[in-house]
Amino acid sequence: MDSNIFSVVLGKAYRLINHGPTVLVSARHDGVDNVMAAAWACALDYAPPKLTVVLDKSAKTRELVEKSGRFVIQVPTVAQLKLTHELGTHSLASEPDKLKRAGAELFEIDEHDQPFVAGCSAWLACKLIPEPHNQKTYDLFIGEIVGAWSDSRVFKNGHWQFEKTDPALRSLHYIAGGHFYAIGESLSISDSSQVILE
Repeated sequence: MDSNIFSVVLGKAYRLINHGPTVLVSARHDGVDNVMAAAWACALDYAPPKLTVVLDKSAKTRELVEKSGRFVIQVPTVAQLKLTHELGTHSLASEPDKLKRAGAELFEIDEHDQPFVAGCSAWLACKLIPEPHNQKTYDLFIGEIVGAWSDSRVFKNGHWQFEKTDPALRSLHYIAGGHFYAIGESLSISDSSQVILE
């Protein structure tokens, strides 16, 4: 495991996705690993910490999540733009070598039998909270966060530090048609006298 990866207190885990980034969803079942990109993921609760993510019925990752009851949400970086797009536009169902072709490097964390994507800025190991109606009707999955880690170069002491680190570590925000934004500048309420809104 990368020496920059540190555990995040579960009470602060929601902060890893509270800023609305595009995420990578990974799962494993019966020796099969997959990773997909998802634009619709959201923090849901603090104690215990929970999140939601939309997984389309056609996604192979969804099948692995439903069968294993586990998944990982990770926050990819600007440096992973191409990887994120590849993982979001190709399917393991039709391309068995999808992960290799995309260049996805996976690693494991003790006590969590799931694939984690190397190079991300945050990782949230989740246990599925089964809600069959929501899953079938809305493609909406709820996960209890059971482990959280971050790259300490960009998230430490419970806060993102995007403005203080390499811009390649900023999070991605998907719009449509292969178009993303990177997270922007930090604004603080104490600096609000300097902000002019028109």
